[in-house]
Amino acid sequence: MGGKKDEMKNNGTSELFKWDGNPPVGELIPMALQHVLAAVVGIVTPAILVANAANNAGGNVNTGLLIQMSLVFAALSTLLQLYGNKIKLGSGLPVIIGVSFAYVPTMTALAAQAQDVDTIFGGMIFGGIVAIIVGLTIKQIRKLFPPLVIGTVVFAIGLSLYKTAVNYMAGNSANTYELVVETQGKTEALVYGSWQNWLVSFVTLGIVIGLNFYGKGILKLASILMGLVCGYILALCFGMVDFSALGTAGWFQLPMPLAFGVKFDVSAIIPLGLLFLVNSIQAMGDLSATTSGGMDRLPTNEELNGGIIGYGVSNIVSALFGCPPTATYSQNVGIVGSTKVVARKVFTVASLVLLVAGLCPKFSALLRTIPQCVLGGAVASVFASIAMTGIKLLVSEGMSARNTTVAGLSVAIGMGVSLCNGCLNQLSQTIHTALHLSMSLEAFQSIINNTFAASPVVLATIFAVLLNMILPKDKE
Repeated sequence: MGGKKDEMKNNGTSELFKWDGNPPVGELIPMALQHVLAAVVGIVTPAILVANAANNAGGNVNTGLLIQMSLVFAALSTLLQLYGNKIKLGSGLPVIIGVSFAYVPTMTALAAQAQDVDTIFGGMIFGGIVAIIVGLTIKQIRKLFPPLVIGTVVFAIGLSLYKTAVNYMAGNSANTYELVVETQGKTEALVYGSWQNWLVSFVTLGIVIGLNFYGKGILKLASILMGLVCGYILALCFGMVDFSALGTAGWFQLPMPLAFGVKFDVSAIIPLGLLFLVNSIQAMGDLSATTSGGMDRLPTNEELNGGIIGYGVSNIVSALFGCPPTATYSQNVGIVGSTKVVARKVFTVASLVLLVAGLCPKFSALLRTIPQCVLGGAVASVFASIAMTGIKLLVSEGMSARNTTVAGLSVAIGMGVSLCNGCLNQLSQTIHTALHLSMSLEAFQSIINNTFAASPVVLATIFAVLLNMILPKDKE
């Protein structure tokens, strides 16, 4: 890759490879759009999944507004990372920030339980404080989260997302579309799990996989977006697309503070706090990958501290306006490593494009017309890659008896408890009686179930940390 970089320098494009470079517009715009294409689907998809989880349970969450806030604060959080290092609230490194899939299993469980998203934003504020503490004490806390623990947690996150992907591929059990079957001249209900849903989802998935392996340039980088477009066109042919929301959406809207409200609930604070702790440590890996891939060096302590503190501050502010948790985007880190382009202006333009898209309700309304079978087909490969990222981290640590016990047992307990409804009820009843708690048993059981059983990530994290501390280390 160094030869490619040298060749481009000789052709007069060396400004792309300087942090404070001033590349010409003809090079600046394509490089910026490349980052936008790589990030935009990932930014808006978690918002759709979380809003659907709340609304399918009987809630009334404004999906379009949630998408808008995701785009706006992904852009603002990126700008903070790019320029906030001067006030120690950013890394000053070439990164793109977006809504993280790592929080999706926990967020969807919380949204479904509360039929709203306000508890998520309350948990985010606490999580942001956790991230700030991590940034200030990174050397001490880092020891508790070696690659073995982080790999276990990331693997559990990927596994927990598979059910969501398959449910959406089948059409989402809460949705029904009207389809005209012309050969019979009648209207039939396109029900959950119909062949049409599966066909559209697998065509979408097939295009994503095909472009990932056989595509080149922008087609490869934007494989998810291309899959969504092709799946969307096929869904149009089956009458799955509803444009009613597009006609009523406005053209411009500014963010409104507390638009979704904020509610502090222990069942959201504990799991999200743990996830912010893990993601703060993982952000170190993304920042290190950015500098080593694009700048041929490792980040300084000041860059790491500022990046993680900025991550915490931006999530606290985002929560007040209704943006789900954000994090550094690994797909954009990969682009930096492959292109070696680190000019801050490239990332600034990319964030400004995302900001403009977020301020336009028409854009978010258009995204809401995407059928969920198309969405499921597009994100299935993303969820798979999350699980495989965890496996890669585990393999890099070596598959010794100790490491396989830490990873396998932690994931087994986390997944097992989350799949066995009510398995913690008797235990929580015993604890409630022993502690003579004033709150009702039903309320206490709800807190325990939502904290430890709604998603496998929390228990997997706790057991991975404890087992890694307790079990004897492997001999060199």
